[in-house]
Amino acid sequence: MAPAKFQTIVETPLFKWKTGYQKKNLFMGSCFTENIGGRLADLKYKVDINPFGILYNPASIANGLRFLLNKKIFTAADLIKKDGLWHSFYHHGKYSSADENKTLNTINSRIASSLSFFKNADFLFLTFGTAWIYQFSKTGQTVSNCHKIEANKFIRKRLSVSEIVNEYRKLLSEIWKINPDIKVIFTVSPIRHWKDGAVENQRSKATLLLAINELLQIFGEEKCAYFQAYEIVMDELRDYRFYAEDMIHLSDVALNHIWDIFEHSFIETESRNIAAQVKKILKAMNHIPFNKVTNAYLNFLNQYLKRITQLNEKHPALNFKLEKEFFTHEIDSIEKGLEKIKLNDLS
Repeated sequence: MAPAKFQTIVETPLFKWKTGYQKKNLFMGSCFTENIGGRLADLKYKVDINPFGILYNPASIANGLRFLLNKKIFTAADLIKKDGLWHSFYHHGKYSSADENKTLNTINSRIASSLSFFKNADFLFLTFGTAWIYQFSKTGQTVSNCHKIEANKFIRKRLSVSEIVNEYRKLLSEIWKINPDIKVIFTVSPIRHWKDGAVENQRSKATLLLAINELLQIFGEEKCAYFQAYEIVMDELRDYRFYAEDMIHLSDVALNHIWDIFEHSFIETESRNIAAQVKKILKAMNHIPFNKVTNAYLNFLNQYLKRITQLNEKHPALNFKLEKEFFTHEIDSIEKGLEKIKLNDLS
């Protein structure tokens, strides 16, 4: 008799294309995008993550992509002032500042660098979080961030499947005109937007899933794909032990599980092998010995500095500047400490 199964496994399809250390990946969307993209960045893959900050809905993501395509230059007319800070309705609060020119310079320099990256990117990862949008009543514009402006100044509505499909049918066609080879990977964030309530959250997610399905049918598997992050969480990880304390966001265990599936689904074998070596180096940086000023720890540090040098010789495109500085500084500090101990013993 076969053992009982206590988990529903989501079968992840084999994707036709893979990313790796030679590929460029642009990530835009919800905080889930930041997690996956951030892990790739930590492992030194070529990534650009959310040039407008975290964006939750398809309309805001589309606005950001159009600004890149149109080489948008933001001016003072695009900003609002609230609580002593200058904000853009199209950007996360991390771009805001008390200096109007500083806000504009930060926004425009980021757009310029991301446009350059975008033109030659191999993959565009889009994570939709919610179908709900906020429109500024005065102008009708869909905002990415309300910046704590009074709620009565906004109109809240849920996008329809057709609105999302029509927007992205045109937008993706425009993107492929400037970058014909870029592949688009859709995901739906598994993070629930609970302030809308259980029913509205489900309707919102269903809208996103149906819209993505239509886009996949329109453009085909040669151009687009869907990564099943939402389904993995809803089925494979259907237990509150996979959630953080707020019971909404995911725990590290859940994020690690999704990352493992993503890594094996989308990343080339050779690049995964290189990444495994990078992980060991990063882990060594976080190692805290009981007693740092020892020959054993000094040898440990020298060993990893040598590993970095060897890995960098094989893969010169990888930037280990921070890691080299860390190990060199630690080695210098411990050598001085050991010399001091030696002098004390002689005195």
